[in-house]
Amino acid sequence: MTKPSHNLAETLFEAHVKHEMSVLKGAKLKKFLETEVDELLDHAGRVTLEKLVSSDQVMGVIRRIVINMELDAGIPELAGEMAAEVLNAPVQSETTLGEILSRDQASAFVEEALELRQQRERIIAEIMVHPVYQELVSNVVYHGLVNYLYEDNLLTRSVPGVGSMMKFGKKMANKAVPGLDETFERRIKIWLSDSLPGLIARSEQFLHKALTDDELRDSVMAAWVSLEGSTIAELKVGLGDVELQEFVVLGYDFWLNFRKTPYFESCAQAVVEHLYEKYGSKPIMDLLQDLGVTREVIVTEVKELALPMVDVLRKEGYIEAVLRRRLGAFYHSAAAKKLLSE
Repeated sequence: MTKPSHNLAETLFEAHVKHEMSVLKGAKLKKFLETEVDELLDHAGRVTLEKLVSSDQVMGVIRRIVINMELDAGIPELAGEMAAEVLNAPVQSETTLGEILSRDQASAFVEEALELRQQRERIIAEIMVHPVYQELVSNVVYHGLVNYLYEDNLLTRSVPGVGSMMKFGKKMANKAVPGLDETFERRIKIWLSDSLPGLIARSEQFLHKALTDDELRDSVMAAWVSLEGSTIAELKVGLGDVELQEFVVLGYDFWLNFRKTPYFESCAQAVVEHLYEKYGSKPIMDLLQDLGVTREVIVTEVKELALPMVDVLRKEGYIEAVLRRRLGAFYHSAAAKKLLSE
């Protein structure tokens, strides 16, 4: 006697689920994933990047996820907490700066920075014309001149009592002619104002001559030698958890605004366009190989990460539920029942 089609469909459905569950564990699952990796990489050696995904699609992902996606307010709080945990970890007091960045690496950074002579000269020039620096020069010259006149010139140092007499004479002159001191100060400052451009120009010339590559190299490396033995905990003294979290929040606010600027989108567009100019017409495997993503790398991560995750999901019943939802739609369909009833 022939079984009713719905009973046969149910029997086949249960057998299919049982079969799939048996191959999704242990050595069978490992063998299955390795085979699929080989098949996928073989296909990646024939399919080009632009055939798989276009540059417009990639930019669409960047716009949706990176630029426009609304981020939850809990992100900066979590980032601040994580940063605080990192800074307060015991490893901070056990690790020196020299263990993170070697002296040879620091020297290499210095040598590269010294190549930026044009930028260095521009920075010096911009500092020279800054109002704060010009005011600093004026005050230094003014106070130095006044101190020299009344306290530190050759006459006051060589002849006892002259310095006191000059200060006494200054006080008496101010009493006799009120405002003389202010007039003297004003005249010196007028002279300084007229002389300032020349002083600034000479300062700039002096810095260009003084800040030679050798001087900068020696100064920076001397500072490095004095710091490389310090632990990270010693270097971060004064940076508390509250201050750190404030910096994280400021950085997060900057990112929220920066990502929506035309500048950021233009930079992203330039990167994507270059990627497709170089790899768009080439097999995807070329890009993976240039990135160092080999079969061994993928298989290792599958073993170390994918297999344990699948094992947990199988034990939790999630995989079986997925199989039943996926396969059940077919075995319970009218088409399956019709085939089984023939």
